[in-house]
Amino acid sequence: MSALRLWAGGPTADVVEAADDLAVAALELVGGRPGGAQRPEREVQMVAAALQGLHILGQRRRRPNSFLLLTDHLGTEVLPRIRRRMETLDLDAWHPLVDAALSALAGLQEDPGRTTVLHADLYRENVPFDCLGHPRLLDPLPMLGDAAFDWAFWTVYYDLGHGTDGRLAAAARISRIPVPVLAPWCRALALDGLLYYLEAGDPRAPQMAEVLAGLSASTSRRGS
Repeated sequence: MSALRLWAGGPTADVVEAADDLAVAALELVGGRPGGAQRPEREVQMVAAALQGLHILGQRRRRPNSFLLLTDHLGTEVLPRIRRRMETLDLDAWHPLVDAALSALAGLQEDPGRTTVLHADLYRENVPFDCLGHPRLLDPLPMLGDAAFDWAFWTVYYDLGHGTDGRLAAAARISRIPVPVLAPWCRALALDGLLYYLEAGDPRAPQMAEVLAGLSASTSRRGS
């Protein structure tokens, strides 16, 4: 709710009513139906523009110390669980891919100039479209940190296994964060996702492995 209030007037779902003491809120029904209206052909470009707008609002309106820091999230949750899963899981055929992706963790360097309020949960189902064809983001897990995290999450998870390279290109173009900067964030999030899927027995593990392998290959070609 703090994030939705901060982004009020931006590309988010409007809050109709809220009872903070009960942890209950009512949001508008985006597009007049559950899941929103029909998605436009230029969905990727529209969502990228909306995310950039969200980040601009977050930079202008953010309040110090009001959100979890991305640095803390990475240091206390993401990196420790990656290490734990690597030690406890039987990776078998996945070992070469996981080992190759480990270098991405060393490339996670936040730029204070890109600090904003992050959505941090950019799955496709959290981005419905209204009747005018505009994306309206909802259900954030907000943090304060480098915008590269959001762009990488969107690249990897928005439509897992479909259009990854296109989203990465759109992310770099709209955010003006170069692909070589975004790439380690993408690979780190894909590695974290793959290890989680393997631990949970999730059938999407092979799909995430393909995403991770594709990111590693495509970003290597771009950097050469």
